[in-house]
Amino acid sequence: MKRALAWWDGRAVLLALDVAVAAAIIVVTLTGGDPRDPHPALYVPAVFVSGLALLVRRRWPFLVLLVAVGCMPAGVTLLPLMVAQYSVAVRYGVSVVTGLAVVIAAVAGNVVPVLRSPASFTSVVLVLGFFVLGPVLAGLWMHQRATLLAVLRERADEAERTRTLLADQAVFAERRRIAREMHDVVAHRVTAVALQAGALSLRAPDEKTEQAAETIRATSATALDELRGILRVLRDDAVEAPGAGVLASLEELVEQVTATGARVELALPDPLPAVPDQVGRAVYRVVQEALTNAGKHAPHAAVEVRLEVTGDRLTVEVTNRLTPHGSTVPGSGYGLVGMRERVELAGGELRTGPSGDGRFRVLARFPVGGETE
Repeated sequence: MKRALAWWDGRAVLLALDVAVAAAIIVVTLTGGDPRDPHPALYVPAVFVSGLALLVRRRWPFLVLLVAVGCMPAGVTLLPLMVAQYSVAVRYGVSVVTGLAVVIAAVAGNVVPVLRSPASFTSVVLVLGFFVLGPVLAGLWMHQRATLLAVLRERADEAERTRTLLADQAVFAERRRIAREMHDVVAHRVTAVALQAGALSLRAPDEKTEQAAETIRATSATALDELRGILRVLRDDAVEAPGAGVLASLEELVEQVTATGARVELALPDPLPAVPDQVGRAVYRVVQEALTNAGKHAPHAAVEVRLEVTGDRLTVEVTNRLTPHGSTVPGSGYGLVGMRERVELAGGELRTGPSGDGRFRVLARFPVGGETE
């Protein structure tokens, strides 16, 4: 449809306008022309040819002008010539083509009528002013108007691109600032925890304390690795870790959590589904945040983590018993908000809250393909 309307800028209203103009001119010419002299047999065909030619006036206006001039000896009125002259001026503006069209229209609009019947000076002036110069001036005005609108549109687009560039630069600068703050504050604190835990594991009075210290050190080292990946994303717009095969790393995540004394049961589908990286990262972060929340709000309750594939949907469910007392570890207050945002960006949906049987449930569903990895 758009290809068929290409001559009319893809707008059906312009095609309808040209059809209406052509039909009106055919009707007016049939009622206002003189079919008796000199070629009455050619009058009706010439009227239809000159009228229908106006349908392509936007693509070939000069050709339409020549067709209108060629049909005038058969008794066709000056209306097709006037519309064709206007179309030439709109298409080419102030140019040699428009000047040539003016000369042709002026000669044809006066010589042909003079050959048929003597014309007075008044009629010549009327033809030149109304049927030649009038359409030309109107067409030149429309051409200049279209040129001005194009310039204004280009300037608006350039201003929009400039605003977008400035916004991107501001976002990049803010990301760099956040990265610096995270490196200077968070990384420093986590590194201190890892060093102190490593020193404690070396001087531990018993094996249990040594294992706990080693778990703290390993968790801190993992946190530093993930923080390094986040800083890389903030600074270089790199791909966020973890990447491919992230579902398989859920087992390692559960092992790290259980090493702290938590009770976690993990159930994964066999084989693991092949999912886009964005979905895999969202699944990993959902499970990670759910385990963190369970450790804070129900520190001694068993946690169940289940992944199931049903059709083209991957379901992630994390449940734990509700307990009256939570831990004293402070939270950021944005865990569930960030979890929901990440799930929605991956095209999924998230539900959180009590399940009605005394358990707290985190349920996320993601679209996946049918392949496996």
